[in-house]
Amino acid sequence: MAVVSSAFAGAKLESLFLSNATATATPPSSSHFQIPRTLIHRGNVRCDSTSSSSDAVLENPSSSLSALEQLKTSAADRYTKEKSSIIVIGLSIHTTPVEIREKLAIPEAEWPRAIKELCALNHIEEAAVLCTCNRMEIYVVALSQHRGVKEVTEWMSKTGGIPVSQISDHRFLLYNKDATRHIFQVSAGLDSLVLGEGQILAQVKQVAKVSQGVAGFGRNISGLFKHAIMVGKRVRTETKIAEGAVSVSSAAVELALMKLPQSAHSTARVLLIGAGKMGKLVIKHLVSKGCTKIVVVNRSIEKVDALREEFKDIEIIYRPVDDMMTCAGEADVIFTSTSSESPLFLKENVADLPPVGADVGGKRLFIDISVPRNVGSCVNDVEKTTAYNVDDLKEVVAANREDRLRKAMEAEAIIDEELKLFEAWRDSLETVPTIRKLRAYAERIRTSDLEKCLQKMGDNVNNNTKKAVEVLSRGIVNKLLHGPLQHLRYDGTDDRTLDETLENMHALNRMFSLETEISVLEEKIRAKVEQQK
Repeated sequence: MAVVSSAFAGAKLESLFLSNATATATPPSSSHFQIPRTLIHRGNVRCDSTSSSSDAVLENPSSSLSALEQLKTSAADRYTKEKSSIIVIGLSIHTTPVEIREKLAIPEAEWPRAIKELCALNHIEEAAVLCTCNRMEIYVVALSQHRGVKEVTEWMSKTGGIPVSQISDHRFLLYNKDATRHIFQVSAGLDSLVLGEGQILAQVKQVAKVSQGVAGFGRNISGLFKHAIMVGKRVRTETKIAEGAVSVSSAAVELALMKLPQSAHSTARVLLIGAGKMGKLVIKHLVSKGCTKIVVVNRSIEKVDALREEFKDIEIIYRPVDDMMTCAGEADVIFTSTSSESPLFLKENVADLPPVGADVGGKRLFIDISVPRNVGSCVNDVEKTTAYNVDDLKEVVAANREDRLRKAMEAEAIIDEELKLFEAWRDSLETVPTIRKLRAYAERIRTSDLEKCLQKMGDNVNNNTKKAVEVLSRGIVNKLLHGPLQHLRYDGTDDRTLDETLENMHALNRMFSLETEISVLEEKIRAKVEQQK
C-alpha cells in the first residue's frame, strides 16, 4: 500500500491544525505556542482530561522539545507514517430500500463537485462516486479508516437529508482488498440484481470518463477503476457470463411479460415515458420479445426520431409531455424512465384513468425503473392498478440461475488473479517517492559537476563538445542508476518479494539520505504558528 506523501499530509494537517489552534488560541507568552492536550494511541489522537507524562511534556514551555517538534511527533507523524486505505461506503439494492437510495442519489453532472467536496474532508485524499438505479457507492482513499468513514457518512447525511443513524443502519463498509474485490465484482456484473448484466460495466466506464481530470480522482482511485473496467471486460470475454444476461431495463420487460397473460404479449398497449438511455434499452428488449407498436412520451421529438431510425421493426408513436395522462389512460403497460426528481404519477393522477380490458389481466401495470422514482407507491392503492419499481425486479431473476452461477465461479477465479496484480501495483507505489528522489539527487550532482567541468574547459569549447559532455554525463548517471532502480520496481511478475523491494528502498533512503522530506510540512506548520503570534 502506498505511504501517504508528506506534502499531502501537510495540506490535510493544515486544516486540522487551524481548527485546533482556533479552539485553543491564547495570547502567546513566549516563542512557543499552545497545542491541545492529546494522547497518541497507535496513530490515533484522542482528547484526554487525565494528566500523564506526555501531557506534562506538552504543557511545559521549558521542555527541550519545541512546540513545532512536539506537533511533528504527534499529529504530523500520524499522517506521514500511517498508510492510506481504500474504502467503499455503499448502499445497494441488496441492503437499502429505494426510498433511501433515491435521496442519496447524485446525478452524473454533480459527480465532479461531489469528488471535490469529499476530498476537502480532513481525512480523504481521493474519491469517486458510482451512482446507478441499484447502488450508491462512494470510493475513497482515506488517511484514517475510522475518521474517513465518519466524515463521508456525515457528508452523505448532509447532502441527502438523511440522519447518520439511518445511513449507518443500511450501509456496507469494505476496506482495502475487500473494497477492491467489490468493485471488480461490480464491474463484472457479479453484484448486479441480474447476474452478469452488461450495463454496469458501461456505468463504471462512465465514472472514469466523467471523473478524469477532476482533482481528487487520483492515482489510486483512477487506477482502481481502470483495472475494474479491464476485469469486467476479461470476465465477459472468458466466461461468456453476459450471454443471455439481462439489464435492469430488460428485467423490467420480462417482469411485464410475467404479469401479462400469455395471449396479451403481442397485443398489450405499451407506453414508454422518457426516451433516454434506459428508455432506449426498454424498446430494444420489447422488440426482442415481439412488440410491434409503442407510444413514447418525451419532452422533445428529436430523441424519438433517433429511436425510429434505430428500431425500424417497431412502430414508435411520439406524444408530447402534455399528453402524458391521456396516453396513460390508453395504455395497459406503462414504463417510466425519466430524470424527474418528483413523481409523475401519484394516486390522484391514476384514480380517474379508464380501466383496462380483461384480455390483459384487468390490471394496469406501472413499471418504474427510475431513481428517484417516477411512480409513487401510493398508486398501488388504486383498484386494478399495480406499480413496480427497481426493487421488485428481484422476481425476474428467480429462475434459471444455475448456469450463471457456474460462470460466476469462473469469474471469481479471474478476479482473484487480477486482485493480486492490482495489489502488487499499489504496493509498488510505495517506492515511487524514493525513485523520484534518487533521480533528483543524481541529477543535482550531474548538473552541478557538469557546470564546473564546462567552466574549467573555458569559452573556446564549441557547442558540439559541450553537448557530447552533457550526453556522456547523462549516460553515466543512467547506467549507475539502472541497477538500484530495477531493485525498487515491484509488479509481482518476478521472483522478488515486496518485502525485499521495500528493504532495498529503505537501504537506498539511508545510504543517500533520501528519508521522507518534511520541509513542506514544517513550512505549513510554521506559517500557522506565525498566524497565532
